[in-house]
Amino acid sequence: MSDDILKVGIADLKVAKRETGIITYALGSCIGICLLDPLPKIAGMVHIMLPETNAGRVDNIAKYATTGIPALIKQMSAAGANPARMKAKIAGGAQMFKMTQSSAIGEIGKRNQQKVKEVLAAFNIPIIAEDCGANYARTLVFYRESGIAEVRSYDRGVKKI
Repeated sequence: MSDDILKVGIADLKVAKRETGIITYALGSCIGICLLDPLPKIAGMVHIMLPETNAGRVDNIAKYATTGIPALIKQMSAAGANPARMKAKIAGGAQMFKMTQSSAIGEIGKRNQQKVKEVLAAFNIPIIAEDCGANYARTLVFYRESGIAEVRSYDRGVKKI
């Protein structure tokens, strides 16, 4: 992996202005959200774990879809991006654990997907590609210049979205 690719940890976010791209690992039920303003070619990624905060307490803004996505948009805007031009690509939201009954834990990937889509829609940011669901983990690489996202999985190879 190139040295000029930013690494986004779990419950983390980064903005790339000059770097080649951004990568995040361990997207099980978590979702990686890639945003790009294609005019100045400013890209950002947030790796959210949960759909929303619990009782309004925020220990880490990047942990939640409802706080992480707005924080990413704000940081990208401060770097020169325009939210009106932003497009999104998302990956993750898997059901990693088989539950015998419907449970909050078993449905977290699906709930993350729903909340991410709601928040992006509230900002009028279209999702132009996604690779979500199923039952396997993903690594997500987003290339700033081309806007291509690569979704890598252990036994499924590389999928470009």
